[in-house]
Amino acid sequence: MDRYKIIAIIILTSSIVFSFLAAPLFLRMRQVEPIFPGNGLSQARALSDYFAKLKNTRGDTEVYLFEGKNPGGTAFILGGTHPNEPAGFLAAVCLIENIAVTSGRVIIIPRGNNSGFTTNDPQEANPQRFVIPTPAGERWFRYGSRGTSQVDQWPDPEVYLHYPSGQKLSGLETRNLNRAYPGRPNGSFTERVAYAIIEMMKQEHVDIGIDLHEASLEYPVINAIVAHPAAFDLAAESVMYLQMDGLNYNLEPSPEKFRGLSHREWGDQIDVAAILMESANPAQGRYHDRLTPDMVLTGKDRFYYQASKHKLLEVEYPEEGIPLKQRVGRHLIGLKILFQVWNEHSPDKPIEIENIPDYQEMQEKGIGAFLNEAHP
Repeated sequence: MDRYKIIAIIILTSSIVFSFLAAPLFLRMRQVEPIFPGNGLSQARALSDYFAKLKNTRGDTEVYLFEGKNPGGTAFILGGTHPNEPAGFLAAVCLIENIAVTSGRVIIIPRGNNSGFTTNDPQEANPQRFVIPTPAGERWFRYGSRGTSQVDQWPDPEVYLHYPSGQKLSGLETRNLNRAYPGRPNGSFTERVAYAIIEMMKQEHVDIGIDLHEASLEYPVINAIVAHPAAFDLAAESVMYLQMDGLNYNLEPSPEKFRGLSHREWGDQIDVAAILMESANPAQGRYHDRLTPDMVLTGKDRFYYQASKHKLLEVEYPEEGIPLKQRVGRHLIGLKILFQVWNEHSPDKPIEIENIPDYQEMQEKGIGAFLNEAHP
């Protein structure tokens, strides 16, 4: 046997061994972190109930409905559009596990791109999980990918053409849920998920939709509320109240010519008051040190602190970092104020929510104080 055959056998054998050893880690990302809804939950459904083609795929995901005794408007809150933006997902989880609705309805999808929770971003060395302590013990959560898993949608084209506008973007964006709206029933995996979310909003007659995100510290649209023109006055007044409370929020208009975004397509396609919220996530940018589960929680990074001293960031970055509890709290107080302003201007369609976790209390006690114990 010549040496080339020996080398080929060694490489093949090594590949098989490494694949065997890696398989448990790969499959670990498909273990779903449990969510324990509070007593205010009215009904749990699946996204495939609104678009059957998602059934038995990783595009299907939970839809939690909270309905008040009094009539009113319908709000939709979306977390997990990008599973490497944990504040949006955890804010949705905190709502599911705590709130009660007295007037109107609230619909929450915590894992917008469910497929993205089953994988990491390649070559980023991100942790698979992080843990949050609670009074009843630890709760674990996955740190997923910005886009749909390539197991579910592959290959990426060189250029992504948005439907129906024809807008051209990098091929990587073909797996980005927040570039896929309004989607199409026979499109790519990601487009079908976007289509299902739009279908749910239509069928449930949603009045206001809010998409919860995070952004890297170098990104100019950060710590912001981004609003469709139909929701701009609502967002502007809410930002004013938040700033009066000492919380710095920026107000951004939804760009008319950037297609595929939730805050643009929801408003254009189905006449929803569409809003997107961005908090500041140190784990997303390019300056950070090794990303560990602890850094996901603390948001503390030595290189970002140096970058802030050289004025390379779009937000203030203190030496103690920007912890996850602060970012989750910002989403929750932002939602609270948005609904307060909504009720002032839409008394015929009130959306009244009790038990939204308090921002200051979360900073004092941590996220875990607002996470439920496993049901018996």
